[in-house]
Amino acid sequence: MMRRREFITLLGSAAAAWPLAAQAQQPAMPVIGFLHSGSSTSTTQLRRSFHDGLAEGGYTEGINVSVEYRWAGDHHERFPELAADLVKRAVSVIVAVGSPAVSAVKAATTTVPVVFYVGVDPVLFRLVESLNRPGGNLTGVTNFSLEMGPKRLQLMAELLGSRRVAVLLNPRSIATDAAARSLRSAAQALGLDLHLAYAGGEEEFAPRFAELLQLGAAGLMISGDPFFNSQAGRLGALSLTLALPTIYQTGEFTAAGGLISYGSSALEQYRLVGLYTGRVLKGEKPADLPVQQPSKVELIINLKTARALGLEIPPTLLTRADEVIE
Repeated sequence: MMRRREFITLLGSAAAAWPLAAQAQQPAMPVIGFLHSGSSTSTTQLRRSFHDGLAEGGYTEGINVSVEYRWAGDHHERFPELAADLVKRAVSVIVAVGSPAVSAVKAATTTVPVVFYVGVDPVLFRLVESLNRPGGNLTGVTNFSLEMGPKRLQLMAELLGSRRVAVLLNPRSIATDAAARSLRSAAQALGLDLHLAYAGGEEEFAPRFAELLQLGAAGLMISGDPFFNSQAGRLGALSLTLALPTIYQTGEFTAAGGLISYGSSALEQYRLVGLYTGRVLKGEKPADLPVQQPSKVELIINLKTARALGLEIPPTLLTRADEVIE
């Protein structure tokens, strides 16, 4: 028969061991791999919107989910290595921003769920089988920025008339050649003299803008790109400083001094990516989640910038604006 003192000692030992056993049975915290072409400092506001979307799905970084960030630092040749590293670390889901990042992840894994944000048609670029039924392990958000490029050129033509305009493209994007072809065709139809310029790093912005002014460009359209999105505020301020009428896709650009923006909100797209990431973490399959598209496209005009540039915005353009910054 067990003595009373021995029984109490055994009971105490079991009680002390219980928290350790319970702790060992707790599920491991899921890990999100986040792959982006830029840097942590250039995407602060955008990442905040991504975390807002995660929070709506019940996930908070450091509380019940962790995030492994991988920044290419504007060096797209690093994407295959960075994507392979995230796959090797067995993350729960990979968030990939921009078509080059998505292509690298798609080549690296057919099993790890992927949530993307791109500006191209993901079906045309063979990222998914269809928008409604993506198939495979990828789904996400597209703003169809590439398809809206000709519309932005049309807005520039309405503002400036048939004059020389330039388009700024990221040479590192896999969509650059397709964008150039589309914009050349649109410019010819609009009677615009189009000049193509390229910038793949932020140190190239100011020299490129200055060159365009020397070439006699009356206006500039910035092609939609994740890297340019992360620099939207700087690009908007630079276009005002150098007095070059410029159009881009995000409201953040016009708020910073850019003349016109036409497109969907990058902040809203990042929030949607966060929401989808949360749904995948809860067990939904990318193959069953339709690719999300913008629910709203906004035309925003900065009248303060127009006055500073000595431009008169046509009334027909003002009446179609969703927002006018006085």
